[in-house]
Amino acid sequence: MAERAQRETGTGTADRELVRALTAAVRGEVSGSTADRALVTMDASNYRRVPRAVVAPRDAADVAAALGVCREHGVPVVPRGGGTSIAGQATGTGVVLDFTRHMRRIVSLDPDARTAVVQPGVICDELRTAAAAHGLTFGPDPSTHSRCTIGGMIGNNSCGSHSVAWGTTADNVSALDVLTYGGERVRAGQGFDGVPGALADGVRALVDQHLALLRTGFPELPRRISGYALDTLLPEKGVDLARALTGSEGTLGVLTEATVRLVESPAARALAVLGYPDESAAAEAAHTLLPYLPLTVEGMASDLVPDAGGLPKGGAWLFVETGGASPEEARARAEELCRAAAADGVTDHMVVSDPAGQRVLWRVREDASGTATRMPDGSEAWPGWEDCAVPPERLGGYLRDFRALLAQHGLRGTPYGHFGDGCIHVRIDFDLLSEPGIQRFRDFSHDLGDLVVAHGGSLSGEHGDGQARAELLPKMYGSELVGLFGRFKDMWDPAGGLNPGMLVRPDRMDDNLRFAVLPRQPVDVEFGYPHDKGDFSAAVRRCVGVAKCRNTAVSGAGVMCPSFRATGEERHSTRGRARLLHEMLAGEVVTDGWRSAEVHDALDLCLSCKGCRSDCPVGVDMATYKAEFLHHHYAGRLRPAAHYAMGRLPLWLRAASVARLAPVLNAAAGVGPLAALAKRAGGIAPERTIPELAPEPFTRWFARRSRARLGSGTHLFSSDQVAFLWPDTFTNHLAPSVGRAAVQVLEAAGKEVLHPAGPRAKPVCCGLTYVSTGQLDQARKVMRRTLDRVGPALGGPVVVLEPSCAATLRTDLPELLSDDPRAAELARSVRTLAQYLEEYAPDWQPPRIDRPVAGQTHCHQHAVLGDAAERRLRERAGLTGELSGGCCGLAGNFGFEKGHYDVSVACAEEQLLPAVRSADPSAEIVADGFSCRTQLAQLGERPGRHLAEVLAEHL
Repeated sequence: MAERAQRETGTGTADRELVRALTAAVRGEVSGSTADRALVTMDASNYRRVPRAVVAPRDAADVAAALGVCREHGVPVVPRGGGTSIAGQATGTGVVLDFTRHMRRIVSLDPDARTAVVQPGVICDELRTAAAAHGLTFGPDPSTHSRCTIGGMIGNNSCGSHSVAWGTTADNVSALDVLTYGGERVRAGQGFDGVPGALADGVRALVDQHLALLRTGFPELPRRISGYALDTLLPEKGVDLARALTGSEGTLGVLTEATVRLVESPAARALAVLGYPDESAAAEAAHTLLPYLPLTVEGMASDLVPDAGGLPKGGAWLFVETGGASPEEARARAEELCRAAAADGVTDHMVVSDPAGQRVLWRVREDASGTATRMPDGSEAWPGWEDCAVPPERLGGYLRDFRALLAQHGLRGTPYGHFGDGCIHVRIDFDLLSEPGIQRFRDFSHDLGDLVVAHGGSLSGEHGDGQARAELLPKMYGSELVGLFGRFKDMWDPAGGLNPGMLVRPDRMDDNLRFAVLPRQPVDVEFGYPHDKGDFSAAVRRCVGVAKCRNTAVSGAGVMCPSFRATGEERHSTRGRARLLHEMLAGEVVTDGWRSAEVHDALDLCLSCKGCRSDCPVGVDMATYKAEFLHHHYAGRLRPAAHYAMGRLPLWLRAASVARLAPVLNAAAGVGPLAALAKRAGGIAPERTIPELAPEPFTRWFARRSRARLGSGTHLFSSDQVAFLWPDTFTNHLAPSVGRAAVQVLEAAGKEVLHPAGPRAKPVCCGLTYVSTGQLDQARKVMRRTLDRVGPALGGPVVVLEPSCAATLRTDLPELLSDDPRAAELARSVRTLAQYLEEYAPDWQPPRIDRPVAGQTHCHQHAVLGDAAERRLRERAGLTGELSGGCCGLAGNFGFEKGHYDVSVACAEEQLLPAVRSADPSAEIVADGFSCRTQLAQLGERPGRHLAEVLAEHL
């Protein structure tokens, strides 16, 4: 019991006393648990610190109470928003204040004054959405705008792609309400009216005594973010204390409320994409476009674009947005800018007016913060020099010198970012796991600091100094001005309790690296992790914390992360789970390894939808990590009932089929007490209805039909006319109508349909249910037996109707059986019905249905297989409209498991159910996944059908 209490409330007596005192003083949540502390050990930087407790304050009074307890116990405090900071300033060893849970209210919005009053936990996009109703917006928009908080943006003086038009966060802040570590309340605006007397007198004296230094010591450039902005306290700059506190990284006071300025948002926008021969040419041209008053001038090179098919010809591009009162005006401005750019070496250009098309292109740019973490050869790259800035007109020369410095140190990196402001983002392939590599990191950083200063630049151009760059501030400002930073900090925080180790008297840039605690040798695992060279630690390291999985809404075809959107809890996000796995490998906070209850609980609500595999910019594959964890977690132990019932579903369904028990079992499932008993025994949610078994499985129907056709001589033998149709468990035993429809469609396309196991038609199985429940030894046995049986089909296309089974064959099969070349061969053979028809029956014309369509693209189809062929097939059949994204929430066994029902329904209510409810009465409801169709049927909505059924009906 004592051990459990220690795990729940920290590591020792002092931590337990701290948690008790905080709990007594604060109305919001207080936690010293292993899981909650593990979730905030890192942000999106290279750094890691383990806090003693996490507090989610409900209001400013809670913040004051928490600060009071921390003062009494001598514990430092770190304010934290979305945790997307790049330089380490959202991590700390004391108490972390999490503002994302409660203090996220837009207090007021005044469209006439163009201001809003917000709490620090408000998400940037939430404010922008509220302002958009009045034709306004909040100007700063970092690439993390869908999940970063206004408080975090103020802490770091964030900027974003529109800063050429609307400036940095500091340019858009009017007043700040803060609490000092000592408990003083400050209303920071222009002048000292809202500042306690002694503090105001001290700051005045500091400025008055050093006027000359403050007037000459700060470089003039649009993205000068580094250090404290003491020059904004000069009389000629309006003594703007709010600006001086913006960018102070939580080292001076804790923000409780902010008054921010809003700007007019253009009624229409157009996006010009300009192609250049290379990055240097794009950088040289960027500042020449500023006289045309663009809203953005963003740059990136082809290294960061895996598929540049939709972009103009070139080796680098500038993304330049223009605005106007109408689409025609916005487009005219974009075309004028393109004509002007033609004189500066543009290789090609395009103008996009369609908002959906613009969103697609902007995603390419915004995902760069994640895609840049992997080099073209798959090796890792890291932040650290993510966002230095130089005067825009010097960017071309700076980039050439930067490239030369990289080569000198034997390093690689691909710059991208805010070319119009001279601000460059880059991830570099530092080796942060070995002592020589870390020394190279230090040496390069010092040399690059000198280079940035030589070009008149700022060490930080957007994300703040934190621990990553603060050590180098004397290079930029000199020792005297850095000394003033220290005096300024001491006036506000004499006890040094706010975010120590950041900005002033910082830790060394190579201290507290998050990689230091990870195992040095590869962990023994089951999957092959081919993209991480078989190293599970490297797979977990993929999560760099950009937190796209914390988007509070998903749009279009996106999926990630349904459980976070259903619960709003960090532990149920892809990032949260990756953080817990990181701490499990580290063994310092999470000490039970694979037996960890904290990791298990976080993974319990992972739907294994695989959405992160495609939607996460760095390709985290939490479904695979979950299967891996469950395999080890339950090794040698009794598993939950659902693992035996639903995890081994193919086994039970085959047994029922052989014994011809479907009618009996279906009748029993209709008897309330018997159904309840069965569900209790099988770990099935009592709210669920047990699906009916097919009286005649698809394979039995298929064999009977094949014998009849052979007897009549109706068959074909040409190999290019043969289609092997995979009889997956769900189609075979639960939805044979889908298989029968697919046979009709394939035969209408001139194909002879065969069983992939040949004439003997032995059962085949992809192993999906075993994989999703982490029964990986059994999964391998099933997969090897299947490979032994599908010899005739290897090398030719195999049509798989159930998207989840197709995804398992495409990805899990070769990763679990990497030693068997047949696995990779079968994986390459997998096709969906639409993919097969497009590739092997290109001249076949589907029936014209000419009706609208609604429903959902299966999450595994989105993540692994892609749905482009399905879209084209629907279009050729006259099925108009789009299917929704997201996840149905049933997700195989997930939604059937006891305790998951509410989350399952919440996921369905996000996109699938609203899309079906709002569909035209004549619309075809298409859902290729058995889970999606079952969810629709069980939640009382219109039934869905597989695309094969829809086509077959109209043949």
